[in-house]
Amino acid sequence: MKINLSNIKKAKKILDKNECIAIPTETVYGLAANAYSDLSCRKIFKLKRRPRNNPLIVHYYNFQDLKKDCIINNDFLKLYKKFCPGPLTFILNLAKKSKISKVATNKKMTLAVRFPKHPIMRNLLKKLKYPLAAPSANISSKLSAVTSQDVKEDFGKKIKYILDGGKSSIGVESTIIDIRGNPKILRLGGLEISKIKKVLNKKIVLNNNPKRISAPGQSMLHYSPGIPIRLNVKKVRKDEAYILIKDTKKNNQNYYYLSKNGNLKEAARKLYSTMRIIKNKKFKSIAVAKIPNKGIGKKIKDIWRRAAKF
Repeated sequence: MKINLSNIKKAKKILDKNECIAIPTETVYGLAANAYSDLSCRKIFKLKRRPRNNPLIVHYYNFQDLKKDCIINNDFLKLYKKFCPGPLTFILNLAKKSKISKVATNKKMTLAVRFPKHPIMRNLLKKLKYPLAAPSANISSKLSAVTSQDVKEDFGKKIKYILDGGKSSIGVESTIIDIRGNPKILRLGGLEISKIKKVLNKKIVLNNNPKRISAPGQSMLHYSPGIPIRLNVKKVRKDEAYILIKDTKKNNQNYYYLSKNGNLKEAARKLYSTMRIIKNKKFKSIAVAKIPNKGIGKKIKDIWRRAAKF
C-alpha cells in the first residue's frame, strides 16, 4: 500500500492539538486521540456516545513504547513475538508512573493495548510522542466501520479528519486476552483462540459475557444495524434480507452472500459492509443462516448474537 506522508503529517498535526481523527487498522477503523490527554479521551467518548464505564484500547508502535506505561510478563512476550503487530489486544496492569489518561481506563489500574499492523497506522504511531486511544470509529453499539466512507456515514462533519487507508483487511475487531494471571479471552476477534493456545501451551478461559464490563466489546447490545435480526434461519420471510455464508446460486435480490465457497475469513471481511448495505436499503429485518462454529466463525456468530439484542 502506498503511504501518503502528507496525509500522515496532517493527521499528526490535528492529533497534537488534542483533537480526534479516524484512522485505518487491519481490523476496523478507529476513532483516535492522544491517550495521555484527558481532554482528547473525553472527546472520543462524546463523539461515539460511548458509556464512560467502557474503557478504550490504546495503540502503540512497539514494545519499547509500551514499557513505560505497563507491567509485562512472559505470556505477553511470547504472544507479542508471535502475533504482533496484529489483531490481538492485551489486558495488562498499568505501571505506577504511567501517563495514560484515567478517562481512557475508567480509573482502573489496567489497560487494553494493541500493536496494529496497518502500514499507515504504524507510520503515524512512529511519528507521535504518545500512544493513541482508538476504539472502533462508530456510534456506540452500532456497526463498526471498515472503510473511510463508513466513518463519514456515521460522523459526517463532526470528525476533524479521516486518514484513509482503504478497506480493513480483516474486517472484525481484535481478539482481547487478559494475561495478568491465568489467560482469559474477554472478546472474540480476528485472531483464533486455537493459535493463542498453541503459543502459550495453557488452558485459556473464554469470559466474553461478564456481569461487569472490563474490556471493549463485552456489552450485550453491540455491532447493531438498528433493525431486528433472526439467527440460524432456514426459511426467510419475503420482506427481510437474508445473509448466508456460502453462495447457493439462488438469484434472489434479498439474498446476500458473504463468500462464494464458505470461506470464513472472506465472510468476516464482508460482514459489516453487507450489514450496512442492508440497513441503507431500509429492510425491516435481517435473517441470518447458520454459520460453522470454528475459527473466525466464532467471532461472526458473536457479532450476530450481540447485534440481535436490538
